[in-house]
Amino acid sequence: MSANVLHAPVRIALVGCGRISRNHFDAIARIDGLELVAVCDSVAERAQSAGEAQGVPWYVQLDDMLREVASDAVVIATPSGLHPQHGIAAAKAGRHVITEKPMAISLHAADALVQACDDAGVRLFVVKQNRLNPPVQLVKRALDKGRFGRLYMGNCTVRWTRPQEYYDQAPWRGTWEFDGGAFMNQASHYVDLMQWLMGPVESVIAKTATLARNIEAEDTGAAILKFRSGAIGVMEVTMLTYPRNLEGSITLLGERGSVRIGGTAVNRVEHWEFADYDDDDKLIDTAATNPPTVYGFGHEGYYRNVLAVLRGAAEPDTDGRSGRKSLELILGIYESARTGRDVPLPLRSGAA
Repeated sequence: MSANVLHAPVRIALVGCGRISRNHFDAIARIDGLELVAVCDSVAERAQSAGEAQGVPWYVQLDDMLREVASDAVVIATPSGLHPQHGIAAAKAGRHVITEKPMAISLHAADALVQACDDAGVRLFVVKQNRLNPPVQLVKRALDKGRFGRLYMGNCTVRWTRPQEYYDQAPWRGTWEFDGGAFMNQASHYVDLMQWLMGPVESVIAKTATLARNIEAEDTGAAILKFRSGAIGVMEVTMLTYPRNLEGSITLLGERGSVRIGGTAVNRVEHWEFADYDDDDKLIDTAATNPPTVYGFGHEGYYRNVLAVLRGAAEPDTDGRSGRKSLELILGIYESARTGRDVPLPLRSGAA
């Protein structure tokens, strides 16, 4: 009998049955040891549709779901500005929290969510599935082995499209209160990757603009990052690419290696060259994936880590404190764009 047979399934409830929920449903269904037990959405029709499709009870009030359905963890897939509120409610009910990115849109709210989970003795997971893309994992291994030598420069480019109809589908999209703009929402995984791969950021200077979408926040922006290592980073983000998503890429340049991971969602090795050979070099052709959307395939890998952590066999790939780091950088980008100044990190108290 395998060890997993001895474990009862980890029961998962989900709140927020919108665009990203399908990735969660699919990933949970593919993993032995996870069981979806309920869904919730403030829009009754959406909750009902998801509940019936998944064969589980559906709710329009999170408190009702938490009270009536026994679960071990709650997935928070609601608008970004509501993640802390819903995560704190789940934590106070004794559930582990799995929140979509970003974990919050202010550091104060992020810290409140971390504190609530600490106080309740539950785990806080922040979904950063692009870290698990096979090409990205190869880059991280190369970094950990020291194959790049000293890093000189990192570049991240997110050239996607979100038409006005996308923002019009939900009144919270593109608002400062519940969403933020291209950096906070669509590119937050790429901000995370820049720090995860390049290291801590010392300061940032940025420009943002709302050029073509009728929203409060930005649809386009660029940022220059100074890393504590001395390396320089450049981020370019737009939701105005015509006529479809063009690329989501990251490039690292070091003294002994140069790598570019491209595709629409950092899913394909486009350049891979190092001074010294490693057996990983034979894996680059098989590491490419062809995801149907920019969300990629990483949710399944992420949930496998969640399951292992809850069974005491692993540490979280991305916990609340790790998720806070990318949020702080995004807020630093916004502060620089607002003030026109170079903004040092960590942010001073009251800046975000």
